[in-house]
Amino acid sequence: MTRCAVAAVIMLATTQTPARAEGPTPGLGQSIAADQPIATGRAELATGHVDIGPRYVDNRWTLLIHDGTQARPVWRNSDEALLRVSDAALQTVPDDPAYAFLDIDAGKRVYVVPQVQNPDVVWLGWNTQDPRVMQTIDRGVTLTLLGVRGPGSLTTYLQSGNFAPPQPLWRSSQSKAQPFWAEVNTHTHANWVFSAPGVYLVAIQASADLINGETVSATGTLRFAVGDATSAAEAYAATADIPAAGPAATDEDRAADDEPAGTSTTLLIIALAGMAFLLVIGLLILLLRGRGAKRRAEQERAAALAEDQR
Repeated sequence: MTRCAVAAVIMLATTQTPARAEGPTPGLGQSIAADQPIATGRAELATGHVDIGPRYVDNRWTLLIHDGTQARPVWRNSDEALLRVSDAALQTVPDDPAYAFLDIDAGKRVYVVPQVQNPDVVWLGWNTQDPRVMQTIDRGVTLTLLGVRGPGSLTTYLQSGNFAPPQPLWRSSQSKAQPFWAEVNTHTHANWVFSAPGVYLVAIQASADLINGETVSATGTLRFAVGDATSAAEAYAATADIPAAGPAATDEDRAADDEPAGTSTTLLIIALAGMAFLLVIGLLILLLRGRGAKRRAEQERAAALAEDQR
């Protein structure tokens, strides 16, 4: 299968310190009115356009869900919005080393919220387009994955579609905080890959430096019901104690995560063996020095006795 065919079959489509995600995807032009209301009450979002993004609520920086699944878009609290990933999202992992970062065997069926809209699947992205957000932030927003709780793994990545390799953004297999940078007035969609059906809770932080010198930050937890058989009631009842953000993942951390199993253990054994060798050499040197000092002392005593006997 060619790379082009893979991209067509599975749109399974960055994190640095922080990584820089691509700007608005072509065809994703939108503007958000300042007076769009905040809806209350539970809502299950199974198809249509949905973004996560920062917005000011009562002069407070918050992270909300922008619900564009209806004629008049609204904002929703992440605790009340359930993102349903139906069986229509099932796709097959391609036999292509470019997708090895998924850590899922080729041929396995996974649930994919795609970067390119599928009308039968919820279409999830992010935006930094709230009018007041655009007026007050300095250059952009850092979106950070804090943690994931679920029966399988979650990987979020971008696919450019021009034969470039996939660009991983978030991987639940990594334990460190994973930030990426989104410019002001950005509207982007990515691929969200779930390895198994069930309930997933995904904690995300949105932070930014403001033009007045302040720094703002807010956290929200996305609630996913993956698979037709997953109960909405179970998803709403789920709770998770996801810790606050730790140190951001570095390139070295990611390289370690991608090492073959056992590499870290092998390196540790080699390091310990080296330390043991140096310790033995040090003890031998001390022993030899001690013997030399003793020999010199005996020679000096013998010389002193000989001198006294003269």
